[in-house]
Amino acid sequence: MRDNSSATASNTVTANRTVGLALGALGVLGFSLSLPATRIVVQQLDPWFVAFGRAVGAGLLAWAYLRLTGAPRPTRGQWRRLPIVALGVIVGFPLFTSLALLTQTSAHGAVVIAALPAMTAVFAVLRAGERPPPLFWVASIGGLLAVLAFLAASGAVRGTLTLPDLFLLAAVVLCGLGYAEGGALARELGGARTICWALLLSLPATVAVTVVAALASPPRADAVAWSAFGYLTVVSMFLGFFAWYAGLARGGIAQVGQVQLAQPVLTLGWSALLLGEAVTSTSIAAALVVLGCVVLTQRTRQSPRTAVARHEAGAGAS
Repeated sequence: MRDNSSATASNTVTANRTVGLALGALGVLGFSLSLPATRIVVQQLDPWFVAFGRAVGAGLLAWAYLRLTGAPRPTRGQWRRLPIVALGVIVGFPLFTSLALLTQTSAHGAVVIAALPAMTAVFAVLRAGERPPPLFWVASIGGLLAVLAFLAASGAVRGTLTLPDLFLLAAVVLCGLGYAEGGALARELGGARTICWALLLSLPATVAVTVVAALASPPRADAVAWSAFGYLTVVSMFLGFFAWYAGLARGGIAQVGQVQLAQPVLTLGWSALLLGEAVTSTSIAAALVVLGCVVLTQRTRQSPRTAVARHEAGAGAS
């Protein structure tokens, strides 16, 4: 009986991990267009309007979703954690990337964003109590170095550290915090409700900043820029997190977070396609190395504490 129970628990953990990885990959695919879309929009619209206006639009969608699904309100403890999610992914990352991409290219932004998986893993340890084994960290750092080497070879790295670079670094730190906290909270609330409640909580502040930014610089843009803004609102700030947070909750924040190693490569592809930014032939080799590192991180064994946390997430993380 005990062997059957252990086998069932093991199968459940494995299934959660597989589903989590698939959901995480779907989220990364959606997020990979965020920097190119932001680069397009901030050339015509004020960066503060871009950062907070997309949150307003997503906040209204979140309100409709919560109302239609009859979602229960978060507990007092969950309300205390939602501002951390909002600080990271609703305010911090959108604002600092918008400011940075006023002058930097999307490809250059991908250089710094390549550090996001490692930062997410660090906060998974600090905020979510996960304990990845040493081999995980070796594979994670290897993937990060592979991405940076690829981006350096592609010509994305140039010059010295500038103010836009500092903006990007701030975006990475805050986003890693928001990813880890949101992934942990999604074990209780589910991925969709986590981002929706965070958006709704932020709505008074995001509306106020958006109105001030619109009055200071009335928004005027062409159809392409507004389409990119719509993508940032609906996918980057809303639907992408449905899959991403659910994936982090099911598969483990540190491990599923490493799927982001593929995001800079995807971002460079979109940058070349949509913005005409150069990408070298080394992209194929780099992508294969990154893929190998991602696979290695997925094959490492988590500590019992982490495995139990993922198992307990169960269906609530969908």
